[in-house]
Amino acid sequence: MSERHLITGATLPTGERADILLDGGIIAEVGTIADAAGATVFDADGLIALPGLVDLHTHLREPGYEQSETVLTGTQAAAAGGFTAVFAMANTFPVADTAGVVEQETSLGKAAGYATVQPIGAVTVGLKGAELAELGAMARSRANVRVFSDDGFCVSDPLLMRRALEYVKAFDGVIAQHAQEPRLTEGAQMNEGALSGELGLTGWPAVAEESIIARDVLLAEHVGSRLHVCHVSTAGSVEVIRWAKARGIDVTAEVTPHHLLLTEDLVSDYDPRFKVNPPLRRTEDTLALRAALADGTIDIVATDHAPHPVEAKQSEWDAAANGMVGLESALSVVHAAVVETGHMSWADVARVMSQAPARIGRLRGHGEAIAVGAAPELTLYDPAAASVFDLDRLAGRSINSPYLGRSLPGRVVATFHAGYSTLANGVVRDAGEVAALALAVSNG
Repeated sequence: MSERHLITGATLPTGERADILLDGGIIAEVGTIADAAGATVFDADGLIALPGLVDLHTHLREPGYEQSETVLTGTQAAAAGGFTAVFAMANTFPVADTAGVVEQETSLGKAAGYATVQPIGAVTVGLKGAELAELGAMARSRANVRVFSDDGFCVSDPLLMRRALEYVKAFDGVIAQHAQEPRLTEGAQMNEGALSGELGLTGWPAVAEESIIARDVLLAEHVGSRLHVCHVSTAGSVEVIRWAKARGIDVTAEVTPHHLLLTEDLVSDYDPRFKVNPPLRRTEDTLALRAALADGTIDIVATDHAPHPVEAKQSEWDAAANGMVGLESALSVVHAAVVETGHMSWADVARVMSQAPARIGRLRGHGEAIAVGAAPELTLYDPAAASVFDLDRLAGRSINSPYLGRSLPGRVVATFHAGYSTLANGVVRDAGEVAALALAVSNG
């Protein structure tokens, strides 16, 4: 049985203050609660209570790449960042392209207990883009897969993409596309523009993303299916998606925290922490992404949490792996990028980081408003706790965060999942491990 908690004086996303009683696996009471005998009392004065965050785009690496992350360490990172559910991408080894692999991931998530793990199934066998994976079998499995993606690779064959979109209609699935035309990005190292020329790095042009999105929204319209666009990064992509939505096409889109805050100029020092796919873009793109998230053109924030071992990032730029860890920092970055700038309210944050991701992924028991009878999935966040983002904020196995040493607003204080609480960072590193990690950061 889950624990009984009384959270007192929390500020709801609407701005109202209320006590919240978690009892028997549900939210039992919201309001002024005078008596909650036997409950563990949590003083939430000054804290914002959000529905538990849901990440539609997480790389947990297990099975196969446990040196980077495991389901256990990845969900510990999720809990530390306020996430009560994560959708695990399919680029594991073996690839999550069969019912057996996705069911294994679900079981590992339940055993870990820090957050719900909902697998994403591969679109194609082995992520190779040649033939469709067992989409129906994964949908009918105990994992109940509804989101399919070859993320890390684009489903570039238009006929295969059309067939995938048609196939998932039968069980209300969605194809989540990594929009990157491979022929236009061969050898790409950073955003294509004046800076890439100055630095001597092969450019990743915006049109490589925009052209795939344009093709796919038309395919989705043609077959009457759902399309989700992963990690939108350019102003041009925003315009394509805005046009598609105005036309009535069933398309949703996500933006990462790092594309809302960081820009290509950070690449000037060749620091591999800032190497990511799609690459960091121009300031104009960042501003367009913020506006699109605020007006609903972009539906959600998703982390694209991509852990790597130190040796994969601590190298020269062209050999370094793409990707950043993002679960632990996401809420603070969104706070900085769109709340402090006046683009969005906390109610908007609840929508884009909890309610809409759960809806797109068809994940029950998550993304519900904080109300009597709802699932006890909550995040308590201190908006006043500005601090330097340091190693103590990282609860996962990898440390490839672009925010280390950077001042960020706010901090997650507690996460409640299935009625149990994780206070702040649920992981304590021993002194030797901290010293080794600190040395790695200073060296690279």
